[in-house]
Amino acid sequence: MNQPLAYIHPGAKIARNVVVEPFTTIHNNVTIGSGTWIGSNVTIMEGARIGSNCRIFPGAVISAIPQDLKFEGEDSLTVIGDNTTVRECVTINRGTSATGKTKVGSNCLIMATAHIAHDCEIGDNAIVVNGVALAGHVTVGKYAIVGGLAAVHQFIHIGDHAMISGGSLVRKDVPPYTKAAKEPLSYIGINSIGLRRRGFTTEKIREIQNIYRILYQKNFNTSQALEKIEAEMEATAERDDIITFIRNSQRGIMKGYSGN
Repeated sequence: MNQPLAYIHPGAKIARNVVVEPFTTIHNNVTIGSGTWIGSNVTIMEGARIGSNCRIFPGAVISAIPQDLKFEGEDSLTVIGDNTTVRECVTINRGTSATGKTKVGSNCLIMATAHIAHDCEIGDNAIVVNGVALAGHVTVGKYAIVGGLAAVHQFIHIGDHAMISGGSLVRKDVPPYTKAAKEPLSYIGINSIGLRRRGFTTEKIREIQNIYRILYQKNFNTSQALEKIEAEMEATAERDDIITFIRNSQRGIMKGYSGN
């Protein structure tokens, strides 16, 4: 880890086998776990907590203060789990007093030039593709994929296993297991290929499809659809995840695709 051309603050806590490449700056109050590689010209600022076996590529800036005019210098964190890759020129801002931290899970891939704003929470195994812009307080579920250049409004919630098309403008919540595309952002089916890759059975995928047919294709309003789903569909973890997500949505969920 001894790299004479990098600056590492003596207050940083870095595991012995971390590799830090030249011209990187690591500030005070930073923790980095074992086996992590930090590329050249990376800046890791106060409040970063980076897990084990991560890879941080050149030009990334981790844990800079929020781009939030309400921020008043309070202590906060950026927490990155184990085995996560952060590619070139990604920016991940630390949290505000609202939640105290910005969190990226384990086994995530954050592709080049993506921006993750203050108080976001990215679930395990999620992929945030090149050029994505996440505003503050966005939640991205586990195994979700946010396509390249998508722009996500503040306080949006993207469900587990959802997949969002590149270039999307995400102004409404995206329920779990779905695919989202079009303008305005709309339901275009469930993420069946992704679910199959992750071990969901054909029967389970069919169950999820049937739930979303009631919600999006039967001309019910949301309240009516949820009542029908609860009355007619067997109680399973996936059914309950969908119902809970929609009932807890603060911004409302994306619309159904009309085909126009």
